[in-house]
Amino acid sequence: MKKILVIDDEHIVRVSCQRTLTPEGFEVIIASSGSEGLELLEKGPVDLVLLDLKMPDMDGVEVLNEIKAKWPDTNVMMVTGYSSVETAVKTLKLGALNYIEKPFTPETLLTAVNEVFKS
Repeated sequence: MKKILVIDDEHIVRVSCQRTLTPEGFEVIIASSGSEGLELLEKGPVDLVLLDLKMPDMDGVEVLNEIKAKWPDTNVMMVTGYSSVETAVKTLKLGALNYIEKPFTPETLLTAVNEVFKS
C-alpha cells in the first residue's frame, strides 16, 4: 500500500485528500503544518508528499527544500491556491514532480497521484 503524506494548513483540503485517496487503497497521513509534516517524515518514509505552498509556519518551498535535502528520493507534488508560472517553475526546479491548483476535484487529485506512481 502506497503511503501519502498530506501537508496543508487547511482542514478541508486535508480531509478532502483523505476522503478521495483512502478508498482508492492509499494510506493517507496528514499534517497541518510544514514542521509537523517534517516530524512525520522523520518517523518513516512515505511514497508521496502532497505539499501546500502557502502555510503560516513554513512555506512549501522551505519544506520542499528540507525534504529534498534529507529524503532526496521522496516524491513531492505541490498543491496551491496561488498558482503562478514562476512559482510552478521554481518548485519543479527544486524537485517537485508536479503541482495541482486549488480548488481541485477528486478526479484531478487521483489523476495526478496515479501519474506519480506510474513513472
